[in-house]
Amino acid sequence: MAVAGEDLPGLPLRRLAPYLARHVPEIGDVPLTASLISGGRSNLTYLLTDGQRRWVLRRPPLGAALETAHDMGREHRMISALHPTAVPVPRPVHLAGPEGEDLLGTPFFVMGFAEGEVLRDREQLAAVPEPGRLARHLMRCLADLHEVVPDEVGLAGLGRPDGYLSRQLDTWLRQVSAVGSPLLGDFEDVARCLRRSLPTTQRTRLVHGDYRLDNVVVGPDDQIDAVLDWEMATRGDPLADVASTLVWWDGMRGLDSPVAAHPGDVPGYPDRRELVAAYAEVSTLDLSGLDWYVGFALYKVAAIFEGIRHRHDEGLTVGEGFERLGPLVPHLLDSARDA
Repeated sequence: MAVAGEDLPGLPLRRLAPYLARHVPEIGDVPLTASLISGGRSNLTYLLTDGQRRWVLRRPPLGAALETAHDMGREHRMISALHPTAVPVPRPVHLAGPEGEDLLGTPFFVMGFAEGEVLRDREQLAAVPEPGRLARHLMRCLADLHEVVPDEVGLAGLGRPDGYLSRQLDTWLRQVSAVGSPLLGDFEDVARCLRRSLPTTQRTRLVHGDYRLDNVVVGPDDQIDAVLDWEMATRGDPLADVASTLVWWDGMRGLDSPVAAHPGDVPGYPDRRELVAAYAEVSTLDLSGLDWYVGFALYKVAAIFEGIRHRHDEGLTVGEGFERLGPLVPHLLDSARDA
């Protein structure tokens, strides 16, 4: 048996490598090393390599409170279904369900490494020669996802689309309650405000759940070569995806967020109106009621940040900067009220 590299937090590589050698033929019995690509904010992502070939392993964060937000089977199912479509996704390689519990204490999956660049910091964003073109490709790729009919790609049973928006409000409120948040009352207030003007979903489609620039791989000519991080994907209201993209684009302007740089803060990048226009060019959805969805997206991001803050306080995050998330939550809730 080949000798593997060092274990990492959340990834006992010396136990994992023999399993991969037996069950993933394309990897085989080779020495593997691993490094953490990203951690703690969503699922943990590791790069595996034998020195020439590369794969990516995904597992839930340590101490995850909301299982449905870190469902490995769901994420693997999504990329497997979408891989033959026009939506670019990494190549699915292997899903370890119950056997993952024995190895890592949780299910995990392995996918192919997507070549290209993930734009996470301001310097990377500033180096993009045509930001407007990148923004158009980002939104058109999202529109392509929303054109996929779930029944036609084997995803007819994914999630429960009826009452999607109402259930999402409840889901994120449960997440906040589960971590004992001192801001639970504020979350309840925002949820009540949103529920009073709950829109009717125009069309049920696949929704990514966390679509933003740093969750895609950008290739030559600013094309989107792969959409990543499908752990919250389901069938639901596509306008929730559009609004989430806008919030991550410029909805946290002026806030000290450690998650990723916000394109709307970088000179030369278009504002959210141009993103909406790019989506509208290739979508038949009515976007006139988008403000409600922006408020919902801010509420959801606030709940996600509150969950991460709790995991950080419990010593369950892997990576840096998480102490800066907690102070952002009240600002996001205020913005949700004003949306």
